[in-house]
Amino acid sequence: MAYRRGRSTLEEGRVIGVGAEAVLILCTWLGLKAVKKIRIRKSYRHKVLDEDLRRERTILEARLMYEARRLGVPSPTLYDVDLDNYCIVMEYIEGPKLREVMSKLRTKELRAILSKLGYAVGILHANGIVHGDLTTSNVILKEGIPFLIDYGLGSFSYDTEERAIDLHILLRSLESTHYSLSKKAFKMFLKGYSNALGREILFNVLKKVKEIRRRGRYVKERA
Repeated sequence: MAYRRGRSTLEEGRVIGVGAEAVLILCTWLGLKAVKKIRIRKSYRHKVLDEDLRRERTILEARLMYEARRLGVPSPTLYDVDLDNYCIVMEYIEGPKLREVMSKLRTKELRAILSKLGYAVGILHANGIVHGDLTTSNVILKEGIPFLIDYGLGSFSYDTEERAIDLHILLRSLESTHYSLSKKAFKMFLKGYSNALGREILFNVLKKVKEIRRRGRYVKERA
């Protein structure tokens, strides 16, 4: 995968999201509907350090997205990487976020979607990729297929704890937005995840998830 330095050939559009790390702009790239993600400067960081970190994170996110697509995991297609401007141009995935529609889905539909999501995450983990921000807001449904978006906090790792953090984040996301469905939904996800990684790895990852949750409760109790 090559990285380009200089201006991207695209038509600018409107801002559709502003986060702590980046701004998302809906745009057109060579006639295709796209999203331009620009990593923003952190004023509290030294200028040179900030530029280096933004460049590194831009490269890493592009690599993660590219590898995810190569593995067959539903993710946005990478269109362009502009290192001079710390930005990535990617496919715009049309559809609602999982968070927005979970409570409206029938059990059969929810099972199919979460099983597919679990399998996709399992494929990532099996190939040394962790998402880093696995929430229901970072899953977009397109024609019944869950697409993973925003690899901005992801990394390359086979570490069991890193895998467990992904699952812990997902479980917390389910509990905070759809508590009544959270246990059932997580089990549906785990079925697909197990199909990709196997029961032994699933057991080890879930064991670590429990440890992480215990640590979180301990910190709250001590606070």
